[in-house]
Amino acid sequence: MHFGKRDRLVADLVQQIHSGALGSGEQLPGEHDLAERYQVSRGTVRSALSELQRRELIATQSGVGSFVTFDGVRLDQSAGWATAFASSGFAVRTEVLSIERVTDEDLARRFGGTAFIAVRRRRRDRERPVSYEVSCLPAAGSLADLPEHGLRNDSLTATLAAAGLRAERGEQWIGTEALTAETAEVLERREGELFLQATRTSTDARGGLVEHVISLLDPAHFRFHLTFGAR
Repeated sequence: MHFGKRDRLVADLVQQIHSGALGSGEQLPGEHDLAERYQVSRGTVRSALSELQRRELIATQSGVGSFVTFDGVRLDQSAGWATAFASSGFAVRTEVLSIERVTDEDLARRFGGTAFIAVRRRRRDRERPVSYEVSCLPAAGSLADLPEHGLRNDSLTATLAAAGLRAERGEQWIGTEALTAETAEVLERREGELFLQATRTSTDARGGLVEHVISLLDPAHFRFHLTFGAR
């Protein structure tokens, strides 16, 4: 196996994932297509995909293919936090539903401040929504005008980076939640249907809030992968 070709293939795919050219939940081309496109053997392709999987940038399902799990939030990858990926075989499209100023007594008590920015987003495959999330950000600096200006390049990750906010640590809770009438309407499901609920709070090096996000995830389309110990 020619590891020079393999390393170039890994580097190119990593660049596409980090840049968003291959988005979260998107299916990679098959081994045969990648081998032809990069003029390498299928063994080289499999080795490159194994490296991407080791880095938790993709997840591979036997008989289905490989899907991007990287969402641009480096904290998730380095700390072994839960990564969710669409397993239906369809690319997932993100819709921004609203961006508005809100108050949150719990976040204010924990992190200070009196106002926050809530970004509500929904992800869907070709058939219907598969997730709904509400991200609360500090209404400070360039983020204070987010409701008027919108997300940078339609990306929350890019918006946080432009504001100088980088997650260094945090915590996440995972459970189940029955859909309310409101969330069932957003997700186009039945009220009372059980969804996975992930609540994640990330902070910067000084302990300041970067993002508090609550996600409702269709359990038929998402799973979580947690790693522990030295890598």
